Amino acid sequence: MRKLSLIAVLTVPAATQMLGCSSAHAEETNTLFTIADARSGIASPVDLGAPGDSPGDMFVFDQPLLNEARETIGSNSGYCIRTLPGQFSECQWTLTMADGTITVAGREAETGTSLVPIIGGTGDYVGVRGVLSTTPNGDRTFTQVLTLHRMR
Repeated sequence: MRKLSLIAVLTVPAATQMLGCSSAHAEETNTLFTIADARSGIASPVDLGAPGDSPGDMFVFDQPLLNEARETIGSNSGYCIRTLPGQFSECQWTLTMADGTITVAGREAETGTSLVPIIGGTGDYVGVRGVLSTTPNGDRTFTQVLTLHRMR
C-alpha cells in the first residue's frame, strides 16, 4: 500500500493575502500622565517571611489615582511581593479610570524610576501594550507616565 504525503507551503505574503490580512500595520502611540497617591487609601504591608524586610513579604494597596492637576480620576490598586530586600519587588497593579482599566506587572525598584510592562486593559484600553514609568516624588506620591501602543 502506498502512502500519499501532501506538504503545503505558504509564504508569509501569500498567507496574509489569502487570510485577508495586511502585512503593514499602523501603530497608534499615546502618553498618559497619572499620579498614584500613597498618602491616602489602603497601603498595607504583610510580613510573611522572617521579621522585617524579607523575601516573600507583600505590600497591598488601593489608593487614589490623580491627573496632573492632582484631581482624582480613579484608583491605583494592586500588590507587590518582595524579591530582593531593600531593592526590588515583583508587582502587579491596575489603574482604574472612568473609561477603562490598564494593568501593569513587573519589577519595581525601591528607589529611582522603574519601567513596568503594560500587560493589557479594558474599555478604551482594550488591546494596549507598552510601558509604565513610575518615579517616587518624595511625598508618598508617584508620577506614572504610561506609553500606550495599540495596533490599528
